Amino acid sequence: MTGRPRPFAVLDGLTAPDLAAWDGLWQEPAPPEPGALRVKFLGVSTLLLHDGEHAVLTDGFFSRPSPLRLALGGIAPDRARIRACLRRYGVGRVDALFVAHSHYDHALDSATVAAMTGATLMGSASTRNIALGQGFPGHRFREVVTGRTVEVGGFELTALPAAHSPGDRAPGSVRVPLRTPARASGYRTGDCYALHVRHGGRGLLVQASANSVPGALDGYRAETVYLGIGALGRQDRAFRERYWEHTVTALGARRVVPIHWDDFLRPLHRPLRPLPLLFDDMAASMDFLVGRGRADGVSVRLPRLGRDADPWA
Repeated sequence: MTGRPRPFAVLDGLTAPDLAAWDGLWQEPAPPEPGALRVKFLGVSTLLLHDGEHAVLTDGFFSRPSPLRLALGGIAPDRARIRACLRRYGVGRVDALFVAHSHYDHALDSATVAAMTGATLMGSASTRNIALGQGFPGHRFREVVTGRTVEVGGFELTALPAAHSPGDRAPGSVRVPLRTPARASGYRTGDCYALHVRHGGRGLLVQASANSVPGALDGYRAETVYLGIGALGRQDRAFRERYWEHTVTALGARRVVPIHWDDFLRPLHRPLRPLPLLFDDMAASMDFLVGRGRADGVSVRLPRLGRDADPWA
């Protein structure tokens, strides 16, 4: 008999890699500069993109319900926690809030955050039904059309087709308004998007899920990719290679910033840590990204929570 006894194997699955292993990869904070784009990572695939005049937020997930709350069956936006996060991380008025897909770790808080920040909410029909179920006014929702560019101040936003990472636990669509509290499984995927952003003549991509649609990014360029790596560590080498080729290589990117790697069952006032090994293997993902980046001349940098960074640095 080999390996540890089963109880110890379960405990091993609840551990997570130590972020200290990548101390040399953290992005440097960037000071404000009039008109310059800054990007602030706020956990999972929530990013605040702003230039001092206009702001775009992706997902806007701050409630981060605990395992106990999930086990009890019903989750809803935690308005007190959301307000505290908006205040702590300096999120004021937002022009547009874009939702990558409709799982709870992306769409649970989106309507509440849009209401608090004055944002137009953008997403799929499933995201619309989540918002309507929370009483969000329909006239402030804009359903996404892939390939159609929307201008928001100095931003040009284009949603492109994407796919959820393998092992989707809540596939399908939200077909009627979803009343809260609701089970996490009620927040079904809906349509899945990547977001291409142009600002000041330069492009970046937010790829929230670790999967790709071949050809979906054809004709687009991006210097920087905010690359979702949730569940990537559980895939084989061939999958990781395809993912890199269909995103980073396809866009001609020179920088990769991994996102969607943190354990979103922990609140943001506690230090971030990677997802437990039971759900993912961040070390395997980072070994691949750093090695492939070195081979291709692509910089790989981890984002610091709540700190403005220059996406072109």
